[in-house]
Amino acid sequence: MEIWRICLTAAAGYLLGSISVAILVCRGLYGADVRERGSGNAGATNVARVFGMNAGVITFAGDLLKTAAALLLGAWLLGEPGKCIAACACLVGHCWPLFFGFRGGKGVTVSAAVALLLDPRLFLILVAVFFLVFYFVRTVSICSISAALAYPLAMLLLGDTSLPMLLTGVFVAVMVCFLHRGNIKRILNGTEPKFKAKK
Repeated sequence: MEIWRICLTAAAGYLLGSISVAILVCRGLYGADVRERGSGNAGATNVARVFGMNAGVITFAGDLLKTAAALLLGAWLLGEPGKCIAACACLVGHCWPLFFGFRGGKGVTVSAAVALLLDPRLFLILVAVFFLVFYFVRTVSICSISAALAYPLAMLLLGDTSLPMLLTGVFVAVMVCFLHRGNIKRILNGTEPKFKAKK
């Protein structure tokens, strides 16, 4: 595996991830910085919470497209390992975007996009976990953490996961949980708010 291909894959994945769709959508459509509203997170959930479900769906679609571009480039350069490198780099870029002062999202939509693009079955399992938990608790952060923890477990359950993909699942789980550490504190304190999207 050529080192320049690895570096190019990681750099391209990070730069694509750094395109913060949430910030661009909210600035372009509403003239506002979503990081100054709601939870302060530049992600699809906060966009939906502040500006409505349509804006949230647009944000998720944009995150899916940038993730797909990163994975396609990674696959072209290095095959399956390249997809995994690009996925991890894109997630890092989404959370700490170069173009927006390293203040981005918490990685949930990009993680979901990665699951969809790597294995649609994995995506369906994680969506089922997310909405099953949401049915009982109505707290998105708990749903996101639950789905993240299920990520590598679901890969093992599917049974045909390669080592690079499994490591990607572990990386995603660790990243999402780390970025939700503030939410975890509020959950333990009983102060984490329920999700309410603006109509």
